[in-house]
Amino acid sequence: MTPYGNIAFFIIIGILLMPTILLGLRGKSAKSYNIFISIVILAMIFGNSVNGAVSLVLFTLFQLFLILAYQKYRAHQNSSFVFVIAVLLSILPLVLVKVLPILGLHHLFGFLGVSYITFKAVQMILETRDGLMKDEILVVELAYFLLFFPTVSSGPIDRWRRFRKDLQTVPTAHDYQKLLLSGINYIFVGFLYKFILAFLIYNYALVFLPNHTYNYLTPFQGQLAYMYVYSFYLFFDFAGYSAFAVGVSRIMGIQTPINFNRPFTSRNIKDFWNRWHMSLSFWFRDYVYMRFVLWMTKKRWIKNKYTISYLGFFLLFFLMGIWHGLEWHFVVYGLYHALLIISFDKFERWNKKHKRWPKNKWTHAIGVFITFNLVCFGFYIFSGQLF
Repeated sequence: MTPYGNIAFFIIIGILLMPTILLGLRGKSAKSYNIFISIVILAMIFGNSVNGAVSLVLFTLFQLFLILAYQKYRAHQNSSFVFVIAVLLSILPLVLVKVLPILGLHHLFGFLGVSYITFKAVQMILETRDGLMKDEILVVELAYFLLFFPTVSSGPIDRWRRFRKDLQTVPTAHDYQKLLLSGINYIFVGFLYKFILAFLIYNYALVFLPNHTYNYLTPFQGQLAYMYVYSFYLFFDFAGYSAFAVGVSRIMGIQTPINFNRPFTSRNIKDFWNRWHMSLSFWFRDYVYMRFVLWMTKKRWIKNKYTISYLGFFLLFFLMGIWHGLEWHFVVYGLYHALLIISFDKFERWNKKHKRWPKNKWTHAIGVFITFNLVCFGFYIFSGQLF
C-alpha cells in the first residue's frame, strides 16, 4: 500500500489513530500505542513485497547497530578515521541503491524510504561526533525515530533531539487539542494540493503538453507551457504529500517540521531554498555545506573564504542533484542551482558596496518574478524534458 496514495489509506490510519486521539484529548501519553500502530502501518506499506520488508528490517538493524556502536565508541575515543568509516558505512546502502541499477545489477536495499532513513542515521552519527548525543538512547525510541511512519517514505526529515523532545513530552489536553486541529488542517490542505490541484494539473494539462496536443501552440510555446505547468504540479503534489505527513505526525503528538513555505513568492534564490523542501535543504546545509566550509577553513588549503563557500555550494547542490538520480538532468539541475546561488551571492556583495538595487516593494516584486522564472526553468531541467 502506497502511503497517502488513496482514500483507503486515510480511512485505515483514521481508525487506527482513534485511540491516540482519545488519549491525547484526555492529556494521557499515547507513545506506546503509537509505536504499535507504526509497526502495523509499516507492515501494510511493505507487506506486499517480501523483499522490501526484509530489506527494511535488515537495513534498520544495520543502521541501529552503526549508531549505537559509534555512540559507545565516541564515549571513550574520538578517532576521525573511525568517524569517517561509520559515516561511509551508513550511506553505503543508499549509494548502492543509486549506482547498481546503472550497472545493471540488483541491490538489496531498494525499498521505499531508504534515502530518508539514511539521512536520519547519518545525522545521528554526525551529532554523536559533535558530542550532542550525551543522553542514553533507547533502541525502541531510536527505531521509532528512523521508521516513524508518517515521514518514512518521503520526509520531511526530522532531527533526533527535536523528535525526542516531542516523544518524551505528554501534551496537556488543551495543547493536544491544538495539535489535533492543526493536524486536521494540514491533512485538508494536503487533500486540496495533492488530490485536487495536482490531479487536475496532471490529467488536464501536463500529460498533453510534451506531445504538443494543443494545436494552437508552437513547439516552443508547448515546452514553455510545460515548464510552468510541471513546476506547479511538482509543488502541489509534493507539498500535498508533505502536508499529509505533517498533519498525521501532529495527531500523533510529533511536530514534524514543515517542508514548504510559499516557495514561489521567494524574493531571491537563497530565499527559495529557505522555503522549498526545507527539511532536505537544511539537512544538506548543516551536514554538508557547513562541515565542508569549516573543514576547508581549518585545513587552510584555500585562503579565500568566498572560494571555499562557492566550492561548498557546488558540492551541496551536486550531491542534492545526484541524490535524485544519476541521470544527466539531475546532475545539471544541481549544478544549475549552484550557479544561481553563487551568482546571487556575488550580486549581493556587489550591491552592498555600490547600492544600485534598493530594497522596496518594486524591487521585491521584480525579484519574485525573476526568481520564479529561474526556478521554473530549473524544474524544467529536473523533469528531463529539456534533454
